[in-house]
Amino acid sequence: MCLFFSILFFGPRFGLIVYWIGWPARWELAFDSWVWPLLGFLIAPWTTLAWVLCAPGGIEEFDYVLIGMAIFIDLLTLAGNGGSYRRRATASGTPTY
Repeated sequence: MCLFFSILFFGPRFGLIVYWIGWPARWELAFDSWVWPLLGFLIAPWTTLAWVLCAPGGIEEFDYVLIGMAIFIDLLTLAGNGGSYRRRATASGTPTY
């Protein structure tokens, strides 16, 4: 557990890389192809990390909450990036369209 929280401290993408190198069999159980982990790494890293933690043993009660929170965090991250871009663009005088 301590390793898990240490990885999360550095960010989800770092955690995905460490988890993929350390436990590749878990990835094979969680995903059928390489496409979903790659898309998850690029677009929704928290959701991908939660899925790798939950899916190999089967999705049960609290797993739905964990995956739902990960989806929520990814959506907040994506929405927050757009807002910070708009603030930077208007502060620098660049028009936003």
